[in-house]
Amino acid sequence: MKEKVENIIKEFVFSYQNNEDISTKWKEPLIAYADADDIMFSKLKEAVSETHLLPHDLLDDAETVIAYFLPFEEYIPNSNIENRHSSKEWATAYIETNRIIAEINKHLKEKLQELEYSLEIVPATHNFDTEKLMSDWSHRHVAYIAGLGKFGLNNMLITEKGCCGRIGTVVTNIKIEPTTRQDKENCLYKHNGSCKKCVDRCVNNALKLDEFNRHLCYEMCLTNGEAYKNMGLADVCGKCLVKLPCSFRNPVK
Repeated sequence: MKEKVENIIKEFVFSYQNNEDISTKWKEPLIAYADADDIMFSKLKEAVSETHLLPHDLLDDAETVIAYFLPFEEYIPNSNIENRHSSKEWATAYIETNRIIAEINKHLKEKLQELEYSLEIVPATHNFDTEKLMSDWSHRHVAYIAGLGKFGLNNMLITEKGCCGRIGTVVTNIKIEPTTRQDKENCLYKHNGSCKKCVDRCVNNALKLDEFNRHLCYEMCLTNGEAYKNMGLADVCGKCLVKLPCSFRNPVK
């Protein structure tokens, strides 16, 4: 079933980006798996939010959490290097990737239902408390538990294909062997203190070596959202993800 799940996701991404109304291009997805009973899920109630859901809250007979990463083609992050505001390409990629994640999840659910399995979908974004800015289901933390990557200084998940992309997660009652979580860090700063470029790139002074002000971060995201409101919901920034050693790859090898 693991191979079938991965083929469904990868083939959908490949065909979807050939649609005439889609301008975003993604590299081949990375996919990882977590045991729904992994003890680390309960720790998210402390690490993220006391209201953070567990896999069994979403699906009674949950067996596996599937996490996947859609890496952007390099032209998208490269377009977002200059200026204070996000580039149009970055905003577009945010909107279109949220859309494709929803479509992937819907498609995967339909395919698995044909095989008499269940799958529960979680929205790609905006499933958080707008005052506390804390999520009830953090795709990044769930993906970390699944072994998809490790957190960088910028609070983003650094995968083997970097941090420039988007994460989707679903819960299913298919039993799939969990991906092994790696002990080593993927962030150069956490690895040996040799990099803090993401801190230097933060345009709203939200990210520091020993502190992250999520409200200042969200303030900048809302500013971009207002600038691109004619395109859709694009409350995004991304400056701390681009022009970094970890933008497109894991720099700690």
